[in-house]
Parts: sequence; C-alpha cells; structure tokens
Amino acid sequence: MADRLTRRLLGAGVAAGPVFVAVTTTQMLTREGFDVLHHPLSLLSRGAAGWVQVTNFVVAGVLVGGYAVGVRRLLRPGPAAAAAPVALAALGAGLVGAGAFVTDPGGLGFPPEDAAAGTTWHGLAHAAATAVGLNAGIAAAVVLAHRFSRAGARGWAGYCLATAAPLAVLAWWRGPTLVSVRLAVDVVLLAAWVSLVAARLYREAAAQR
Repeated sequence: MADRLTRRLLGAGVAAGPVFVAVTTTQMLTREGFDVLHHPLSLLSRGAAGWVQVTNFVVAGVLVGGYAVGVRRLLRPGPAAAAAPVALAALGAGLVGAGAFVTDPGGLGFPPEDAAAGTTWHGLAHAAATAVGLNAGIAAAVVLAHRFSRAGARGWAGYCLATAAPLAVLAWWRGPTLVSVRLAVDVVLLAAWVSLVAARLYREAAAQR
C-alpha cells in the first residue's frame, strides 16, 4: 500500500519537469542577448540574473531526489526497486551539481558583460554534473522500461525506450553542430519523461490506497 508520503514524493517528480522548463523558458525569452541556437541553457546561470537558473537547477534536483525516494517506496521489492531510484537520485544530484557549479562563459558572448573564454574548475565540475545527470536519466528510462514491460504496461515501456534512444544520441553525439540546441532538446525530452512517468506512478500509488 502506498501511503500519503509516497504520493507526495511522487508528486515532486510530477512538478519537477514543468517547473524547470517554465523557469528556463521564461529566462530564454526575457534575458537580453540569449540565443538558444548559440548559447547553452547553462549560460543562463551566469550574470546578474544567473541566480534564477542556479536556483532552478537546485530546486529541480531536490524535487527529482524526492521523486527517487517515492519510486523506491512504491516499487520495493519489485522489478527496478533498486536501480530506478538510484538512477533518478543520480539525475537529481546532477541537477544540483549543475546549479552549484556554474558553467564557464566559453567566449560565446552571453551574458554580454561576462563573455571571456577560459576553463575553470567549477566549469569542469558543471560539465561533469551535466554528464552524470543526462546519463542517469537515460539509465532510469531504460530501467523503468523493463519494469513497465514486466508489469504489462507495454505502452509506457515503449515511451521510456523512445525517450532513452534520442536522449542517448543527442547526449553522446560529439560533433560541434548545434550543441546548444541538442542540449535544449535533451532537457525538454528528459523533463517531459520525468513528469509523465511520475504522474503514471502517482496514479498507481493512488490506486493502492
């Protein structure tokens, strides 16, 4: 039986995607000089208003971390009861790390007052946190695809795999073409997947009351 706390934790996952995407999109549209064709979303963490995106990363990470606990409470001791929460927790940690360690400006011209090139330790840490988060998201999607397949929810299993495949292609593609756009698409795909699957698991938990 899923208790109220489990449902609330799963609800954190439902909220994580829309909140992160809404805050990021608002900044993309309102911060002067930002162009997603040339500027990675992480550059929104720089400049005078950078604290907004830093907070956005951290809040999303905390919400996904809570969601991971909810998934553990719901699924144990069944399929994916260990692997899925671990992968989701790593995704949450990656988001928190992406906020805690601000990316380097990279000489890309945004924000205008902070356009110098160069590599710093916190920029490298940001890149590592981003890589951890993306790969953990891919792993979580694959693991939950197996869980849904075992439960007979073939549509949800297919959705998980249909998300994991493009996430992997876009995240692992090392070419220089449209890097910022590829990362933005990954963010949207992953945010949508987290929240839609969380909503599906929330309904499952509610049915167990």
